[in-house]
Amino acid sequence: MQKTYYTYIMSSQRRVLYEGITSNIEQRVFQHKAHTFGGFTAKYKVTSLVYFERHGAVLTAIRREKEVKAWRREKKLTLIESMNPTWRDLSYGWYQRHCYQPDRRSVVVAPLPLALSSRRER
Repeated sequence: MQKTYYTYIMSSQRRVLYEGITSNIEQRVFQHKAHTFGGFTAKYKVTSLVYFERHGAVLTAIRREKEVKAWRREKKLTLIESMNPTWRDLSYGWYQRHCYQPDRRSVVVAPLPLALSSRRER
């Protein structure tokens, strides 16, 4: 199975931009939103995923990230708006628990009663 890599752009409400790459877009965006590592994205509240591309090879993703990082701001804005003209957060809803979905911490898996477990062994 081929691994997928992502080049992505995050934005703050004031449109401060951050470009990066990852092999796990959902986890990485969550880390930005939670300010897991501090630094630039935490300082400027860069929490919205506004653009991403998929790549089949890590070197392609790295090359594209470097290319986009070297661009002037106007060109980055044009790229984002070509895919996401309203600047909506593309990760919206990724981390919301459905109201009927059990909380993983409260789910207790009870062992089978002795009578049932002995029947299964037969």
